[in-house]
Amino acid sequence: MTFKQKIHTHYLQLVQDRIDVFKDMIVALTEDSKNDAKGSAGDKHETALSMMHIEQEKLNRKLREVLDQKTVLDKIDATTIAETIIVGSLVKANGIYLYLSVALPKINVEGINIIALSPQSPLGNKLMGNQEGFTFEINSTKYLVENIE
Repeated sequence: MTFKQKIHTHYLQLVQDRIDVFKDMIVALTEDSKNDAKGSAGDKHETALSMMHIEQEKLNRKLREVLDQKTVLDKIDATTIAETIIVGSLVKANGIYLYLSVALPKINVEGINIIALSPQSPLGNKLMGNQEGFTFEINSTKYLVENIE
């Protein structure tokens, strides 16, 4: 497995773990609301039920966001190596590894920090479509694309 494939697999697992957590939380809330409905009555019960419903809506929104991230990751072929930077490229710029996919937390693979960023982000937008040797500046920091995988 290549370094880029390991990174991709790591991010897929991270997103899947988040999906599982949100699903578990939604199920737990649903169970709690069922149990609460059996033993309560009145305004206090209605307020608690309403709060649970609001929380469930929040979790469903977060779950949809993470499912969208997984959809993007699922479309990436980690074996593809392009001459120009595309979605799925692993870019080394100024010694920093950037994985163009979706905005996700920084991870560490084989002792190397990797930052996943969206192509729509300011940095991702600057990188898209460019090649090794490309130089650019963001917030008065100059970058040089050293390598593309």
